[in-house]
Amino acid sequence: MKKPTAQRRQGRIRAAVTALFGGEGVSVSDVPGIAAVLGSDSATGVTINPRTMLQISAVWACVRLIAETIATLPLSIYERTGANGKSLAQQHPLYSVLHDVPNPDATAAVFWESMVSAMLLRGAGRAEKLIFNGRLVGLVFLNPDRLTPYKRQGNVVLEWHYTDENGTRRIIPAARVWNIPGFSLDGKNGVSVVQYGSAVFGQAIAADKAAGKVFRNGALQNIYYTFKDFLKKEQRNDFRENVLGLLEKGQTPLLEGGIDVKPLTINPKDVQLLESRGWSVEEICRWFRTPPWMVGHTEKSTSWGSGIEQQMIAFLMFTLGPWLKRIEQAISKDLLTPGERTRYYPKFAVEGLLRADSAGRAAFYTAMVNNGILTRDEVRELEDRDPLGGNAAVLTVQSAMTTLDALGKASTDQQVRASMRAWLGFDEHEPQKG
Repeated sequence: MKKPTAQRRQGRIRAAVTALFGGEGVSVSDVPGIAAVLGSDSATGVTINPRTMLQISAVWACVRLIAETIATLPLSIYERTGANGKSLAQQHPLYSVLHDVPNPDATAAVFWESMVSAMLLRGAGRAEKLIFNGRLVGLVFLNPDRLTPYKRQGNVVLEWHYTDENGTRRIIPAARVWNIPGFSLDGKNGVSVVQYGSAVFGQAIAADKAAGKVFRNGALQNIYYTFKDFLKKEQRNDFRENVLGLLEKGQTPLLEGGIDVKPLTINPKDVQLLESRGWSVEEICRWFRTPPWMVGHTEKSTSWGSGIEQQMIAFLMFTLGPWLKRIEQAISKDLLTPGERTRYYPKFAVEGLLRADSAGRAAFYTAMVNNGILTRDEVRELEDRDPLGGNAAVLTVQSAMTTLDALGKASTDQQVRASMRAWLGFDEHEPQKG
């Protein structure tokens, strides 16, 4: 059935507006939607929005670092077994949605990359729940540029309007929109990064623009020219064309007629241009709680630890940890039923980030196995190797370790051996052979 003419015309107009704003839908009834497109003015007079923020190399690096790292961590559903045991719940319908393929058009890595990026830049990541026969069978990321809250009841959104890539607008009930808020001040909604970070990001963009303008105008030349006499207009034009033109081409000009060259005392470092750009990188890293060395800023030594392992532990605890916990709890709250929460739970596997060098891992595994904390099969699992079963799945300890009151006492094996030697008529003090 074809759409009415007016609806088709409206769809084409909306698609044209969407293309004009680079894929971003605009709704005059939605203040956050307008802010996302038009941005927020900073103290420097620079307009800030998620698109201009990503043009800052430090923002691009921080967002990619956090989003890609979380997206590539295995996310699984576990089942509680026994008192403190657990096992992978691969039979649960939600397992493949979260771990492998959330929808036919995206892999899990791409889906979570988009969700985390939206949480970092927009304050929330949203996805549409695909429901079949009352069961969740998939999740589709909703581009925040094309998503608009429509009907409200107080502060509660009843439905959302979403503009597809072809310009068609459709209504999604609020119950089918899964929301993971970022850092929140009201307990419900994530704060607007564009609004709260406009000063930091605006200064970074202003510094980049100032540097580009300086380089473009050639104001970073460290020499200047002096003449004995005043030049006429034709002589000035001839000088700019011949002398400065040759310099721009990388050729050496010939100076004559009393022209003298002197060094310029003002350089980029004196006007703190480079320092201001370096300061912007540190401010942006502070905003995203990312160690500067992880985004290529190595001017200062890190205070996150003395080794790679310690630095990775700090990055996992203070940067990734809050985001991982936020996602896990949102899955339990919104995607699992109340009955399932007592039996199943989601969990990111972060062991790969904590893997040290081979010598360090060997020492760690030796201590864990010898003290009866890990089995050999558990160690093989951490090394991505198949389990062997049998005695490899049994906890063991070093036989030399015993309690103080057992020192000097014969073990059960030794007592049995002594009884057999006495029954066979061997001398008690005769040395044993073999």
